[in-house]
Amino acid sequence: MALRFTLRQLEYLVAVGDNGSIILAAEKLHVSSPSISAAIGQLEDQLGLQLFVRHHAKGLSPTQAGRQIVLQARRILAEGEALNRLSGEISGSVRGDLALGCLLTFAQIVVPRLRRGFETRHPMVTVSQAELNQQEIIDSIRSGALDVALTYDLEIPEDLVFVPLVKLPPYVLLPEDHPLSRLQAISVDQLQQYPMILLDLPLSSDYFLSIFRAAGLKPNIAERTSDLAVVRSLVANGYGYAIANVRPLSERSPDGQKLCFVPLAGAVRPMIMGLVMAKGIENLLTIRAFVGHCQEKITAENVLGIDPHQVAATPQF
Repeated sequence: MALRFTLRQLEYLVAVGDNGSIILAAEKLHVSSPSISAAIGQLEDQLGLQLFVRHHAKGLSPTQAGRQIVLQARRILAEGEALNRLSGEISGSVRGDLALGCLLTFAQIVVPRLRRGFETRHPMVTVSQAELNQQEIIDSIRSGALDVALTYDLEIPEDLVFVPLVKLPPYVLLPEDHPLSRLQAISVDQLQQYPMILLDLPLSSDYFLSIFRAAGLKPNIAERTSDLAVVRSLVANGYGYAIANVRPLSERSPDGQKLCFVPLAGAVRPMIMGLVMAKGIENLLTIRAFVGHCQEKITAENVLGIDPHQVAATPQF
């Protein structure tokens, strides 16, 4: 008997395999849980295999057969998208799915408007987005889960392509009443005596700590968090200073308090915001169109959602 399944069913299957839950898969795909549950059941009936073990109130886990089927389904979906892109290349139209990743520290500031502008310009493209840390971005690009990602030039492997967009020097984030908040620029040694709130993300934290190592110093780390919004609120409430590279247009912390932004002085390496992707994919029409869109919208004069003064030259002593 011929097997009859759709790419949509395979998409549901992979989503459940990735999330370990029908509910989470439904939320990710913006469909109802019963639709996904029915699709999985139909696939199991067609294949004559149990693909998942149902755990009461604890989601699902793939069986040995399920893991193999999910892997093959992922390949089929990738080939289907490649076919869609090929038809776009032949017809000269920008179309298909675009899996976009973004470093979670600035995703909420940059991506929504960037994505909306691209989808408006190219309505035959469907963009999905994921907010990840740097190591997750690298892993997802390599695995094919992401087509392209907006991030920093942090430890980019040689097998990936990085397209630079804009240079963002670091700055010091301070509460309004901090002794250093009225300075025009702050050196690393001036920060030594004060507590630091470290944005503790893979590879990102290494960058912030390297600023002190280069000066032969060690920061006084009082708090660590992987959430930049929490960093801002901790700083605003007097728990310490922080160093960051993205300065939002708002000068308020999430709880509404005033923050001060002072450039970090000295020969400190800036972050370069850009696009990372697998080698070769930059030749695809849809990817080329997205890269061009980003090059147009993210410049030193106009960084979406970011204070343009931040890209000015860092003051020197």
